[in-house]
Amino acid sequence: MRLTDRLSHALLGLAVATGALTAGAGAAQAAAPATTATQPHAPVTDAPAVLGSAAYLMDAESGEVRFSKQADLRRPVASITKAMTAYTVLKQAKPTDKVKVTAADVRYAAQGGASVAYLRAGDVLTVEDLLYALMLPSGADAAHALARAYGPGVPAFVGEMNDTARRLGMNDTKYVNADGMPYRGGGHSTARDQAMLAKALLDDDTLRKVASTRYHSVGATSEHGSYSWKNTNRLLGHPGVLGVKTGYTRAAGYTLAFAAEHDGHRLIGVLLGETDSGRRFDTAQALLDWAATDAR
Repeated sequence: MRLTDRLSHALLGLAVATGALTAGAGAAQAAAPATTATQPHAPVTDAPAVLGSAAYLMDAESGEVRFSKQADLRRPVASITKAMTAYTVLKQAKPTDKVKVTAADVRYAAQGGASVAYLRAGDVLTVEDLLYALMLPSGADAAHALARAYGPGVPAFVGEMNDTARRLGMNDTKYVNADGMPYRGGGHSTARDQAMLAKALLDDDTLRKVASTRYHSVGATSEHGSYSWKNTNRLLGHPGVLGVKTGYTRAAGYTLAFAAEHDGHRLIGVLLGETDSGRRFDTAQALLDWAATDAR
């Protein structure tokens, strides 16, 4: 047999053997079960798409993780920070205690484009009303007033916030101010840590009421003028929704801590690093609906 004929036969044999190996591998793969990552009740592929940088959803009673995406990624969380401000305040203050708003509180909030509750210097408000000013319109002026009064002084209060975070098991969290604005870097946290905070906040009757309120008005008295605040959380009003807090800075993107009760289950979630304000609410509602359906 000529050399060229021998080469042709050899190549033909190699092609046949390779095809058999490929076919065998394909059959083995078809027979093997799928190994896609799953959530406790359903494949991740069944869950809604989450385009933000990080997300976390859990059952508050059982601690069961219902959804997780980069849950331990450290990121700035913007005004979700104010949930810790509110929680830390009520560890030492009564809702009926009173705080006088100062010019420094108003001046601080006016810098850097922070959200404000339009507090007026000289007004004396209850802690509860200041919590509404903090959580509904996300007032940096209210955050500064509360931190200044209960540090006493903002630096001492921020230290208390960090101590509280450690006690709650929020080990990937660092606060540098009481409002989440990017002053001094803005601090950082994770979706998982912020879900722990949201659970603690909702376990407090006063804070749950505040975080779940869509509108709050304060009538004028001899101690203060009138105020009216609207919650920035567009999920409120949907069945079972409890709050919790919105946020935005350029560094953090759009953020949201949210919760709802379905069939006796309290679901708590956090979205971080969204690039579209409206989509964070749509995604949160989709996650809540998906988890509630999946639980049945």
